[in-house]
Amino acid sequence: MARSRYEYGTNPRKLEPNYEPQKRTKKRNLKIVQDLPRQDIKMSKMQKKKQVKLTLLVLMIFAVLLTISYRNSKISEKFSEIQNQKKQLATIQKENEQLKVVIENGETLNNVEKIAKEKLGMQKLTNKQTVYINLPKEDYVESASEEVVVEEDKNWFEQILDKIFK
Repeated sequence: MARSRYEYGTNPRKLEPNYEPQKRTKKRNLKIVQDLPRQDIKMSKMQKKKQVKLTLLVLMIFAVLLTISYRNSKISEKFSEIQNQKKQLATIQKENEQLKVVIENGETLNNVEKIAKEKLGMQKLTNKQTVYINLPKEDYVESASEEVVVEEDKNWFEQILDKIFK
């Protein structure tokens, strides 16, 4: 009976492939290579030069990055030091202004007189305590008989030159 095209059932029929996979008949000739120690492997001069150049380049890049990193850390350190100095300067200036105000308030004659009477127990002079002295109108200033020599601070180089040329 000829097969009809109508399929009974829910599964479709399986198609058989029209081709056959080719079987490889060639055998590969594999060579067995013995592992040579690292010392026995020879590198060409070009490969050695490339390897040395690459190593030097990596070392130079590392050195440059290390230098940049060190410089940035020093800059950061100095910046924080400057900030601390500015804070100290601001507090000292503030204290200075406060002391100026205190001094200005305490310099009036009334305050000085009040402090002298209260704290030091001083009193104003009376006429009985006043003593008058007569001084002759001669000049009591004596001229300097010695020559005054003013020595300037000299650095070590100037001192050596002075000793040589004197």
